[in-house]
Amino acid sequence: MGGKVILVGAGPGDAGLMTVKGRRALEQAEVVVFDRLVDAGILEAIPAGAEKIDVGKNAGDHPVPQHEINRILLEKAQAGKRVVRLKGGDCFVFGRGGEELELLSEHGVDFEVVPGITSALAAAAYAGIPATHRDFCASVHIITGHRRRNERLDLDYEALARLNGTLIFLMSVATFGEIGRGLIDAGLPPEHRCAIVENGTRPEQRKLITTVGDAAACVVRENVQSPAIFIVGRVCELSERMDWFDRLPLKGARVLVARPREDSHRLAERLRAVGARVVELPAARTEALTFELPEPPVNLLLPDGYAVEALLEQMKRTGADIRALARYALVCESEGAARALLNFGLRPDAPDGDWPSVRLCREGEAGIAVWRRILPPPMDGEIGADFVAFTTLSGVEAFRHSMSHRDPGGLRAVCIGPQTAEAARNLGLNVFQADEPTLESVAKRMEALWQMRN
Repeated sequence: MGGKVILVGAGPGDAGLMTVKGRRALEQAEVVVFDRLVDAGILEAIPAGAEKIDVGKNAGDHPVPQHEINRILLEKAQAGKRVVRLKGGDCFVFGRGGEELELLSEHGVDFEVVPGITSALAAAAYAGIPATHRDFCASVHIITGHRRRNERLDLDYEALARLNGTLIFLMSVATFGEIGRGLIDAGLPPEHRCAIVENGTRPEQRKLITTVGDAAACVVRENVQSPAIFIVGRVCELSERMDWFDRLPLKGARVLVARPREDSHRLAERLRAVGARVVELPAARTEALTFELPEPPVNLLLPDGYAVEALLEQMKRTGADIRALARYALVCESEGAARALLNFGLRPDAPDGDWPSVRLCREGEAGIAVWRRILPPPMDGEIGADFVAFTTLSGVEAFRHSMSHRDPGGLRAVCIGPQTAEAARNLGLNVFQADEPTLESVAKRMEALWQMRN
């Protein structure tokens, strides 16, 4: 059976801007060939068993040349694989997607294109700049600012200056000065408004409103780095009034979320929605152990939901009939254990005073060990965060293990309740407790702290 290549535009940076169709294709991929600017939150959707090939390019540094990328796509598809070529922005807006499809077409390889949101429009929107507005312009034009090494840009500046439209230049950090001079020489006033948007749609996005005459000096003065777009047009005058992104209460904050299994991504998504750059720490996971049940009649003491799950997993593993549990008293020591038992259609029992009691517990505790917690590996690199959020004690434990042999250095911890706060304080963290034991309250406390930073 022949393979297939799906060319997918991953969008401009914000993982939420990837299309539903693109994400669905990614989740079904056997091979993923991806670029540098694809957000880490999107890469998390790659299936665990898929082959991942990083062909990321930096400005002026192409470790995997384009002809090699084309060859990889062809060979993987000819091997019968379902290949996703994941490209930042849109596949066909200065992304060389057409070149990649040409080779596939020549060899009769099946392919599909899933368009993405281009940074040209999305970064402008996140900077409060509408690409078109009937009171300011009649058109919008997307232009590459990239040039071959040691060559000048081949642009018709006189035509661009006459358009009375919004000009959006991509891949142009190194050529802002040349573009500005060309437009001014073609008759555009030096005081004509323009904007530079760096890291568009990401929490670290930076917007600089300037003039065409000052653009080159602004790039040097503000140390603008790629990726950035250059927007020239009167619509830039609207940015101050329409900039919704910079007003988000956690815009630019870097947050580590110690994620427990039961909370999934809820807190992380809540924080991202208000502008935070979120890194979800690997969660500690649980593993059911193999054990033997004591001969009935016995009171089985269940301290938590993990013990309940391990008990039912053992019944399933051994092929036992669940009705055999009727010969035991299932005694729950916590609300969590009772809820877990009810999820399996079983009701907690009162202990029988004439029966012996046996506790089914976590490895290392007194009783029969039925489950154990496996902690994540230590983190690499710098912590690089403004906050860490804790919603459970297990999250604190996982964070402590991740930070082993490193001093968190007074990192601010926002905790859901007194127990997590005390555990975080014991790690030397600067602790703040949420007003209420809810994820919403954790987020609100963090927002208040971030707004007070200046």
